[in-house]
Amino acid sequence: MSATPEPGVAPPIAQGEAAIAAEREQPWLRLDKRMLLVHPVTEIVRLLPVLLISLVIGSQSGNHVWVLLAIAVFLAYGVSRWFMTSYRIGPVHVQLRQGLFRKRLLSIPRNRIRSVDVKAGVLHRLLGLSIVRIGTGQQVGSKPDAAKFELNALSSGLVPDLRVALLTRQPVAATVEQTAVMCEPAADEIGHWKPGWVRYAPFSVTGAVTIAAIVGLAFQYGIVGKIARSTTITEGIESAERAGVAVAVALGIVVVLIAASTLACIRYLVTYGNMTLTDSGRTLHVSHGLLETRQTTLDRQRLRGTTLREPLLLRLAGGARLDAIMTGVSAEKRESSLLLPQAPRAEAERVMSTVIDDDRQSVVPLTPHGPVAQRRRYLRGLIPAEIAFVVAVGVVILGRPVFWPAWAAIVVLGVGGVALAWDRYRGLGHAVLPGWLITRSGSLDRARHSLESDGIIGWTVRQTFFQRRAGVATIIAATPAGTGEYQVIDLPADQAWSLVESVTPGGGDVWARR
Repeated sequence: MSATPEPGVAPPIAQGEAAIAAEREQPWLRLDKRMLLVHPVTEIVRLLPVLLISLVIGSQSGNHVWVLLAIAVFLAYGVSRWFMTSYRIGPVHVQLRQGLFRKRLLSIPRNRIRSVDVKAGVLHRLLGLSIVRIGTGQQVGSKPDAAKFELNALSSGLVPDLRVALLTRQPVAATVEQTAVMCEPAADEIGHWKPGWVRYAPFSVTGAVTIAAIVGLAFQYGIVGKIARSTTITEGIESAERAGVAVAVALGIVVVLIAASTLACIRYLVTYGNMTLTDSGRTLHVSHGLLETRQTTLDRQRLRGTTLREPLLLRLAGGARLDAIMTGVSAEKRESSLLLPQAPRAEAERVMSTVIDDDRQSVVPLTPHGPVAQRRRYLRGLIPAEIAFVVAVGVVILGRPVFWPAWAAIVVLGVGGVALAWDRYRGLGHAVLPGWLITRSGSLDRARHSLESDGIIGWTVRQTFFQRRAGVATIIAATPAGTGEYQVIDLPADQAWSLVESVTPGGGDVWARR
């Protein structure tokens, strides 16, 4: 068995009995020996809480054998992964054997490979190693064995040629043709991250999520109680009581917002720093990350469109995020389809037009869906205020007082509902261009999808009970790319099948003629 793979270890893809027979003769390869320095450290960091508990137990009992035993177990497990992991890249399949107590063999047909992601943490980069993840495009929720195919770790020098070979799906016969396939065409840079874009980071929920995770860990390990009993917190509570509840709450909100914004900016810089998007004409290559780098290669033949995401806060700041709609790449795995992180909207639209090679996409006006769709948004937007108002009136009828803050809250709910409904209808619309369907919806999480008509494999016109009464329908374009379906919401029902026919001639069949 070869200890270290050499460049060119991935043979060209092939089919047939001869290729399978040749594959069986190939040796199984081990990962790079330098992973013996990576995995023990990774296991210790991952199980650090358990190690801390062992340290506490050892300190209280005066017996530090527990700590030494825990470290020895983690080190042994990390080292064993090198001996228990081997892989083979043949002309027909990519195979991975691993497991200490539970053996398993993962096998992926080469022609089913849809994505190759390359990651490298700080320790990996110091040692010249990379993590290669091979995906088949299985949707989240299915059994993801093949989707977890991961080679951790390979020499970084082997990765570029390996990635090109794995993403090549056509059988190759001649040596000259093999060389042509293995050489990646020259790529042009079509997008580049700029440090000034960090200003868009606070307009996301990542900082708040990070704070929630920290608070959850603090509660889990009993740290909150110790902090609450500290002198600093006690003095802070006394100062808040003297200042008043309103001032204390306002100050607390400001502190949380500052902390959340700071954490969001740090995460944005670390995750997306030095990001570049290049286009070779055959593939789109995305690379980003300061500490942990990530490289994603997207096959242009599987590109079916783009999604321009504009959450409310980011939209108010004039920003947007761009994702690719790829066949075989689930939209649930956001990082695998990312083209541009939070960035100026104009830049996101420019990159979108470049990627799909259509300047009309960002300027084409969207067709509104009419007064019925507008009315439905206002009716649903006012439901919380209506429920609160009915409850308040019921309390008054029962002879109980309803204080002014409750009435003020009802007014706020009403005004907020009207504003949300107005924005949701303003963002609702669609357009049809030759070869394209464009649809947009949402307010808090608005998204504009540009979907290539050739990627649509089926249509559904759906009407709920209330939609039937209102005379509107939701048109669903089914596709094996991205989320699997893209919707045109609350379109007048008499226009539904004509829309289908305009995007996919013949797709409406008898329904369009009716």
